[in-house]
Amino acid sequence: MVDKVFAALASESRRQILAYLADGELTAGEIAARFAMSKPAISKHLQLLEAVGLVTSDKRGQFVWYSIEREALTGAVQAFLKMVGADAAVTFAPRPGATSPPPDPRSARRIDRPRDRA
Repeated sequence: MVDKVFAALASESRRQILAYLADGELTAGEIAARFAMSKPAISKHLQLLEAVGLVTSDKRGQFVWYSIEREALTGAVQAFLKMVGADAAVTFAPRPGATSPPPDPRSARRIDRPRDRA
């Protein structure tokens, strides 16, 4: 499982999604609004993160809320450190007073296509 977690972390977009979720749960739409990529592309990233156990989803009404699975991330990092002989404790807690990071500046370049409008 460690290999799958690190493969998921190889993508900058997926690492950024995790950074956004580190400050609290977000809907799929809130996550998508922060990126200059299509909603289906964000959905695929979220599905992959969920498949390896780094995020969980919870459908509430018409929205799907995503949250980070801190234990899965710290477990993978600890397993890797143990593999390389650097057995150290890894903790992961929200930053004190943290707020959600600002949207990705590249999102300003997003093209508003008719199918994106609700």
